[in-house]
Formats: sequence, structure tokens, C-alpha cells
Amino acid sequence: MKKINILLIITVTILSVNCSGFLDRESESILSDEQVFSDQNMITSVLANYYGRIDWGQSLERGGDYSILDEACISTAGPDNRQDFGNDLWRVYDYTLIRNVNQFLKGINSDAAADLDPAYRNQIEGEARFIRIWVYFNMCRCMGGMPIVGDEVFEYSGGMDITTLQFPRSTEAELYNYIINECTAIANLLPEEPTINAARANKWAALMLKARAAIYAASIAKYNYLTPDVKTAGGEVGIPANLAAGYYETAYNTVNEIIAGGKYRLYTENPDKGANFYEAVCQKGNYEVIWARDYYYPGGTNNFTNYAIASSVRGDIDANGVTPTLNIVEAFEYKDNRDGTLRTRTADDADYVYYDNPQDVFANKDARLYGTVVYPGSDFNGVPMTYQAGQKYYENGEWKERSSNLGSTDSDGDLITADNGPDMSSSQFVNNSGFNIRKFVSYNRDASTRGRLSDMWFVRMRYAEALMIAAEAALELGKPQTEVCGYINQIRDRAGILPLTSVTLNDIVQERRVEFVYENHRWWDLKRWRIAHQVWDGNSETYSATHYSLFPYRIKDPSHPQNGKWVFDKLRSTWTSTYPRRFEYRNYYNFINQDWINRNPKIVRNPYQ
Repeated sequence: MKKINILLIITVTILSVNCSGFLDRESESILSDEQVFSDQNMITSVLANYYGRIDWGQSLERGGDYSILDEACISTAGPDNRQDFGNDLWRVYDYTLIRNVNQFLKGINSDAAADLDPAYRNQIEGEARFIRIWVYFNMCRCMGGMPIVGDEVFEYSGGMDITTLQFPRSTEAELYNYIINECTAIANLLPEEPTINAARANKWAALMLKARAAIYAASIAKYNYLTPDVKTAGGEVGIPANLAAGYYETAYNTVNEIIAGGKYRLYTENPDKGANFYEAVCQKGNYEVIWARDYYYPGGTNNFTNYAIASSVRGDIDANGVTPTLNIVEAFEYKDNRDGTLRTRTADDADYVYYDNPQDVFANKDARLYGTVVYPGSDFNGVPMTYQAGQKYYENGEWKERSSNLGSTDSDGDLITADNGPDMSSSQFVNNSGFNIRKFVSYNRDASTRGRLSDMWFVRMRYAEALMIAAEAALELGKPQTEVCGYINQIRDRAGILPLTSVTLNDIVQERRVEFVYENHRWWDLKRWRIAHQVWDGNSETYSATHYSLFPYRIKDPSHPQNGKWVFDKLRSTWTSTYPRRFEYRNYYNFINQDWINRNPKIVRNPYQ
């Protein structure tokens, strides 16, 4: 993959910086089709260019986007005054890339490529079509049905009837069908063997995309009754309910083909289940990851480690750009209790629960918490992590706090406030939530410096998703509960938590939430199940809509029997996220840009525009 990326850099340097590759008209005067399509290095560089243009949604290059939902909050130079979700949030509309891919496909099947090995040609065609269908998939889950242009490469000349270049929107079902059918067609063009860094699509990536598209379409068809007005008269938005079973069947059969293929499995190399989960997502070349956005040093890095690293282990001045919410921490179950609420107060709320060590409140948690979040008393690559907001003391019948600057100590040399905080200031690089992100943060200290940055990859597809889709599809198809549980319990067993004896959709929602934190699934899942407006209802009293933080304190009061113990305050994070999140019906689909309609009046608007 390094060679491919180097070639991409050369390509962009020689031709242009507009990411349109060899196939723009401006480029034809430099290299002919014969020069490009007869040279495998040139072909590979064009593909690398395309792979580099499909990074949408939450990603390692836009760390602040993680604070938009309920998985994280901004912890630097706040507050975050967002309440509503934008009409163009994570919107994808890229017919330029589709046209480029169609030009490429035309060239790869032209006389200019006649001398290419047929097997190589098939693979390259399969990869190009995979990239194209990934564009369509991202457009579809954003906006519903959009124009399907097939393999056409449209050219315009003066005096031509422009209406021949204008296509109406497909229905949402038609576009999902197109995606599913294309994935079926290209699967056998692509290689079966995994690649080291999973950066190029193979057969299993195509099948994973097919299964994901099918489960999305199925759940929209089944659950759109929860939002009956989220549809258009022509079916551009909304899928008929009678199609749900067919899509679930497609998803079920496809992921079982992946499972039976035996090329991937859950990563279980490390006996420490928490460390194992971190490695399963973050260790390159492991046998769970099917497709990833790869980075390499030097030449192709991202700033996520630099942005999200904790203060006490940072390699530069940057830290805490985005940090986990208490909400996501409490989503992880205990081994002996499916309710993951941290036990910080007695049952009658009359007193604190006192802990000898700060990590004790997290004892017996789902191991995936460790692999995802750095929490008080845990470690980061072997370095103990201290979070302390201040000291508590008891005076006049009530608890009071003393706090100070980060890293400060009292006259006895005892810590008052840790380098990692948390505190309630809006200062830059200061932790406000009481946690740091571990998933996708590199253990290489240099990766947190501005001069180097990180080559951590971003996982787009892994085997755990195949198991989760299998469980969801089997549940919706009425398969035996033993089978449904069999899929989901593989994931739960790796996490070290209790197996389930029965599964509901709520169990699926919960399991996907904690398994895929920061992997760009949460937004799309809640939308396809049509429950996003319930989770983020805009009510400050609704826990799921409001960001919360956890502030650890050590008791410094020699007269108190709990002196030296640890207590925790759960706080509504109004100084980081001022308002509760409010998802409205209009947010189920992005708005259609008026400029697109001006250019193509056949494109109709989405609901609530």
C-alpha cells in the first residue's frame, strides 16, 4: 500500500491538485490513454487517487465530528453551542468521481489496455466499480434515491439538448437494489485473499457492502412506519414495507457467505480482553479487519492522535480536542449486570459510594471499554492515567471541593488537580469530560506531535459487523433464538460479558453501539431504525440527548472516616455542550441543494425542504 500511496503523490504532483487524476480533459494533453492504460503503475496510481477521495462521515481527519453525536464532546476552547443537526451534515454528492470512474472503466476495457493480463484487468475493474458503488451507497444513506447513470460518460457540446443529460432520481429501493446487484457482480472479479493493510477492496469487502446495503434497506422498509411522513410521493425517500423480508434475506445470506468463507474471524490473540479489543481495531494487518482507510508515515498521516491524546502522555502541546462522554462509558455493561450505569451514589442517593482506587468503579466492566476509552485508574501503553478534578472535604454538613491549576499539589505534596483534569474551564487542550479516547489513538508518542502525526488506520469494515448483521437479519427473519444468540454471543464472549439467551432489536442497538464506537456507525444506525428522533429529542432531562461528564475527587479530610477514598460526581456538561441534541424528522435525509435542482430540474426535493 505504501507504493500505491507514493504513486498517488507523484500523480497529483505531475498533473494537478484537484484530485481528478489522469482522466480530466486537462490531463489528456499530458498523458494519453495508451500511456495510462498500458502501464500497471499508472493504473494503480489512478485507483489510489480514487481511494483517497472517498473519506466521508466521521473520520480520523475530522476528529471534532465525534462530538456531534453522543459518543464524545469537545474538550478544548468550548463551549459547543450546537443543538440541531445540519441539513447537509455528512452529505455526499459526488458525480464528478462517478464520472471519473466511468471514464476509467471505459479506458480499462479499451484497446489501450488490450495487453493487460485478464485477471489483473478483472481485479482493477472490480476495484473501480467498488469505489463507484461506495459513492452511491454513501449518497443513498444520506439522501435516499439519486440518479443512477450506469456506465455512461456524458459529454456536452454547444447546441446539444441538455435535457438528455438530466436524469431523475431513482427510488430509494432502486438505488439500494443497484448497489446490491453491483456488489454481487464484482465480488468474483476481486481477489479472495486479504491484503496486509486492508486498503484495497477484495471479494469480502464487496460482500460486506452488499450486506450493509441490504440491512439498511431492510430496516428502512420495516421501520419507516415510525416516521410515516418521512417519504416522497415518488418513492425517492421511503421503501415499501413488503420489501423488508427480501432485503433481510439478502443480508442474512451474504454475511453467512462471508462467515463460511473463513478468511476473517474475530481477533483473539491477546489473553487480556481489553487490550485484545484495542488490537482488534487498531493493529494493522490483523485477520478481523476487512477494509480500512490506511495511512503511512511519511507522506500519508492523520492528526487524530495529536488531537485526542491525553495531556499526561502527549508528545506536543495538543491534547483533549475531543473526549468521550460519560454517556458512552455507561453504555458498556458490567460482567454481572447489563445496566452499565456507574455506581457512584448509594441506592437512596443519600451518600457517595466510596472507592479505594479510582479504577474500582470500572471493575468488571465490558472489556471493550478499556479498548475504547482511557478512564481514571487505567493505563495508556503501560503509563498509569490519573484523573482528579480536585479534593473533597466535609464541612458544615456538606461536601465541598478544592481545585487548582492542572498538575497542582497542596502544602503536603498531595495532588489537587491532575494534569489530565478534568475541569470546567474553556481553556485550550484541557480535559472537560474525565476520559480520553483510546480507540484509533496511537501508542507511538511521536504520533501525537505536529511534526509527525499518526499513521493509525481507520477501520471501515470488520468481521464483527458480519456477525452483527447476521444476528439482526436472523432476528428479523424469525430464525431460532439459539441461532440469533449464537452470532451475538461470539462478540460478547470476546468482551468477557454474559451470553444472551434471547435477543431483541434493543439488544442489537446496544451491542452495535458499544462494539462500533468511533467507527462511523451510530448516526446511520439510529437513522435506519428510525429512532434517532427519540434518542436525541432535544430535552435537557433526557439522558441520551445530553452530554455528561465524570469528575473524580479524592477525599482530603483527616477528620472524615473515608479520608483518602475516591468519589465521583456525574455532571451535565453544559460548559462543553450547552444544549441537548435535537434530531428532527428533516434530519433523516439531507436536503437537496438548490444548485443541483437548477442544473437538473428533474431532481425533486427531500421531505421537509
